[in-house]
Formats: sequence, structure tokens, C-alpha cells
Amino acid sequence: MIRKLAAVAAEKDSGRKVKYFVRGDMGVSYGQFNALKVQNGLLVNGVPVHADYILSPGDAVSVLLRDAPGDRRVAPEEGPVNAVYEDEDILIIDKPAPLATQCSPKQPGGTLENRLAWRYRDRDDFTFRPLNRLDKGTSGLMAAAMNAHAAQRLQRQLHTDQFVREYLAVVEGALSGEGVIDAPIAKADAATVRRVVDFERGKPAVTHYRAEQTGERRSLVRLRLETGRTHQIRVHLHAIGHPIVGDFLYGAEDPRLPGRFALHAAFIRLSHPVTGEIIERHSPLPDALAALLNEP
Repeated sequence: MIRKLAAVAAEKDSGRKVKYFVRGDMGVSYGQFNALKVQNGLLVNGVPVHADYILSPGDAVSVLLRDAPGDRRVAPEEGPVNAVYEDEDILIIDKPAPLATQCSPKQPGGTLENRLAWRYRDRDDFTFRPLNRLDKGTSGLMAAAMNAHAAQRLQRQLHTDQFVREYLAVVEGALSGEGVIDAPIAKADAATVRRVVDFERGKPAVTHYRAEQTGERRSLVRLRLETGRTHQIRVHLHAIGHPIVGDFLYGAEDPRLPGRFALHAAFIRLSHPVTGEIIERHSPLPDALAALLNEP
């Protein structure tokens, strides 16, 4: 697929080289710009130009971005994909659980990535470019870039106020109020995926929480990430004595939640990488998780 970007030079751009306009105002990366030059993908008023072309006010600048061929090692597998937003730059998916996000040597099939390879099987350049990844046992919203240009623009938003993720978790015990968990996280050891709070070896990790429903046995908590460490929410909630219900790694497995635990990505907000439009999507707590709160 070719992604066309277009912009018009203003009075302030008079005498400016087109390469600075494209890389600055239009947000095209250095590597993508170099590819434009060899693909005749840089045009002014519909005519291919060199990088040092001098702009005049009113010049119509367009670039034609071509993605590299997609990864054919990912086997397409037919399966449902709940796309809650989609255009030529962004895809937002409401992922069920348990479903792994991406393929790996240990799991080459049965993932969201396989389903997307099927969904876009007619595109020879499709590559899955997730911005936020969800554990197999976590359901909810995740965003992916639909081309390399969108990916590099969206990556700049990660861990800023432009890219917001909120989660809902059903946790063990009575948790009330709100607060911030500021506790660095490190890998427990080389032989496991388990993480631990470690103030000496850990990398900074910050989670904001607010109790939305407090019960004697379980509570519903809304969480917002400031950083994105592996298993961050799971580790932090375990560290304060309120593990997520069904979390077999940091708490106790629950037979009512086969293959998953009570964590759901409920809200996502980002700025569109091309138009700048603010995009928000919400996903309600799944019934199976809400039911946990109503038990005596």
C-alpha cells in the first residue's frame, strides 16, 4: 500500500528547501525521506523534485510512502477481530482473552497477529505494528499502526500525555481511595517471565489507581499507566497486597476464568499521527469479570 501525504507551503516557507519541510512539518523520518528520493516519491505540484528544491508559497507538496513487504513467516488464520476504529493509519482492536497478541517461536499460531494476517491477506505489505501489547490473559483495547510512517509518529506518543491507557481490574480484598504506586520492576531471575519490585535493580515503574467499587472480598480498581513495564499492573497490585483475581503468576488461579485473569484494558486515547485528531475508545468490563464483584 502507498500512503500519500500532502501539504501546502505557506508564506513562512518561502525560500525553504523541501527536504526540511517534509521532514519537519510533515513528520517524515530521515530513513523514509531517503527512500523517497530513490522512488520518485517526492513531488511538488505533481512533479518529482530533488531534496534541495526551493519552495514558494502555495506549492503543493506530496510524498508517496511505500512500506516494505510484510513478514510472510506469519501464517494467516481465520478468526474474529473486533476492530473498534480503523483507517489507513491506525487500527484499534478490542482483544478477547485468552488470546496471545503476537507470534513467537514457542507459539507460531493461534494469536491475534495470525488473525490480522488473514484479515489483511490481500495486502503484500501488511505488518503488525502494535503500540501497546496485552498479555494473553488480559482483554481489551490495543492500538496498532497500519504503516511505517504512522508507527514512527505514534511511537513518540508512548509514555506521554498524548497516549493514555486505562485498565479495570478486579482485585482481592477491600481496596479503597486512590494513590500512586511508584516501585521499580525487575525480572525475578533469568529462568522465568515473573517480575518483582526491586528498588536496587529495577527500572522505574509508576501506576496510578483509583478504587471504583470496594467490597469486603473484592474491589474494582481503575488504573492508569505512566510507564509500560512488563506485567506492571500485575506486579504493582500484588506488591500492595491486592493481587488480580485469577492471576496465576502473582496470585491464585481461578477456575471461573480459564486461561485469563480479571484485568481489562478499558480506555485508550491517542492523537492521530497524520491529522492530529484526538481518538478515544471505551470498552466495558466483560460480564465474566463483573460477575466476580457480585459474589458474596
